[in-house]
Amino acid sequence: MNEQILVVNENDEVIGLNTKENCHAGQGILHRAITIFVFNDQNEILLTKRSALKKLWPNFWDTSCSTHLRPGETNEQAGEKRLNEEIGFSCPLKPLLKFQYRINFKNIGSEYELCHLLIGHYAGEVKPNQDEVSDYKWISVEQLKNKINHQDITPWLKIAFEKYLEYLNDTPFNKGG
Repeated sequence: MNEQILVVNENDEVIGLNTKENCHAGQGILHRAITIFVFNDQNEILLTKRSALKKLWPNFWDTSCSTHLRPGETNEQAGEKRLNEEIGFSCPLKPLLKFQYRINFKNIGSEYELCHLLIGHYAGEVKPNQDEVSDYKWISVEQLKNKINHQDITPWLKIAFEKYLEYLNDTPFNKGG
């Protein structure tokens, strides 16, 4: 966990680098992250279940993919790369919105992120990397609305989904997804 990630200020301006471990210790250090919703041809969202090996929120349902940026990466580059590493495919990604949150996980650590939500489309085979993802499923927006408050959902999935729904409601002609 000595990998260096981007530390940002409240305006999403990079102010330095720090280790992933330090950024998630205690109350956390604000850092840039991305989370992704991949939709299929039926307009279902791909959800992934975090591996039991994850330090924070193991075995919780997550967005299609979530990751941190490394120096020199754009949000889209990082997302496309991590999709391939975590679930065995890549697809073009489009930036949609961003949000900031801070939340603790037990006494283990926290997430303090300025998170960018990206969306993409993919209709092929999913091949999870078991070190990252223990399971996956395609779920409709309506099904996710009914499941979003379950205990086994990551906090950033809840926030990203709520922001996505707000985006759809505020967007003329329902352009999301």
